[in-house]
Amino acid sequence: MYSYISGELVEVNEDSIVVDNQGIGYEFAVSRSTVASMRHLGQQVKVYTYLHVREDAMMLFGFATREELELFRLLIGVNGIGPKGALAILGVLTPSDLRFAILAEDAKAIAAAPGIGAKTAQRVIIDLRDKIDGVSVSGLGYTTQAPGNQAVKQDVLEAMESLGYSASEALRAMEGIEFDDDATVEVVLKEVLKKMSFL
Repeated sequence: MYSYISGELVEVNEDSIVVDNQGIGYEFAVSRSTVASMRHLGQQVKVYTYLHVREDAMMLFGFATREELELFRLLIGVNGIGPKGALAILGVLTPSDLRFAILAEDAKAIAAAPGIGAKTAQRVIIDLRDKIDGVSVSGLGYTTQAPGNQAVKQDVLEAMESLGYSASEALRAMEGIEFDDDATVEVVLKEVLKKMSFL
């Protein structure tokens, strides 16, 4: 129905904001990260919207970015996750962090959201790992057509986890590192650890 609504930010609450557009105040349920990005009353904001309709209520959900909205839509498509659960996940993980958590199969990071248990977090990973975009395999410097590179990547992930890093932290650190045909676990691990020291 609405793609986005622009206007003046007139109210900020813990889990909602109100935007005035030509004298009409639109209240949006939002994630914590959206609240954090819209702190200054009186500023002009653009809120991407999702209208949730139930038998007994209609509710507007708002997002600071289109990317966050798209991930919200994917999350509510997962069995067992409603709009509030999706907002909870997006409140503890940025869109980028959520993508890394899904790609790295880091259920613990997703389960950190209030009301999201380990089984639900696993379901998010299973249902969405083939649907997410933006952080593609090629964007991480290797391709799925190179099974040797895939094996190196997996070994580096396991090595990082054994050093105490989460799978999503390790995957994020591997972003941009070249995985050529001669890449070895030792060389890539050294590059990743070097990069981690500067993160």
